[in-house]
Amino acid sequence: ITQEQFILASQSLHLQRPGCEAVYPVGLYGWRKRCLYFFLLLLLVTMIVNLALTVWIIKVMNFSTDSLLVLRSERNVTLNARNHQGQLTGQLTVGPEGVEAQCQRLEVRSRDGGRLLFSADEEQITMTTEKFTVTGSEGAVFGHSVETPLIQAKTSEDLRLESPTRTLTLEAPRGVEVSAGAGTLKISSRKDLQLESTEGEILLDADSVRLENLPLGLHAGSTGQAPGKQAVYEVCVCPSGKIYLSPAESVSTCQAMSSICLWS
Repeated sequence: ITQEQFILASQSLHLQRPGCEAVYPVGLYGWRKRCLYFFLLLLLVTMIVNLALTVWIIKVMNFSTDSLLVLRSERNVTLNARNHQGQLTGQLTVGPEGVEAQCQRLEVRSRDGGRLLFSADEEQITMTTEKFTVTGSEGAVFGHSVETPLIQAKTSEDLRLESPTRTLTLEAPRGVEVSAGAGTLKISSRKDLQLESTEGEILLDADSVRLENLPLGLHAGSTGQAPGKQAVYEVCVCPSGKIYLSPAESVSTCQAMSSICLWS
């Protein structure tokens, strides 16, 4: 090849060779690299501390599926329920002086959750248990009327209905039954004891009916024996309903003008 051909070939190759571009280094160097490593190390330490605190809280609070959940507080423990608008709909507060529940309706159900045992709202309190037992020495005190189909004492214990300073009234549209299946029925009153039936009768059905401490009524001109020697008496009723005894004779000695009836 001649020198001229070599020069022309070299010029053509030189014209087709692309120009060399500037080379820039890629990466983090200097203080930027140190800051990145510092933040990664800080994130790793935060994750480890967060995991350790979570394990510690689970251990201290006894969060486990095999044990009870225990909440402890030096004052009150309050549980709040809110709706989707954030309004308070229910609250349960357990404190040193008592347990307070604020809700529209409070219900207590059986262990399986199927049977309602107790419910309370603003209008009434309902108990559906088979027995309601009061173990206090003074019994149960009711400020107003009580409606119930049955009041029964425990086995071998007495049942006592008492009103120390007021009147005790038992009413029912179809009758009131008071019975003592294996004991004595005692009704006492400091003043008057009134048995009243507006449309029916009062029936005393027993092997023996005893009316103790009845007054003895005498009338003028009575020829009966002395009270200490009289063996048989007659039970008399005044127009006012008062019962008294009168000496029994061949004919009835009950008189409306008896001293008992006059002073009653």
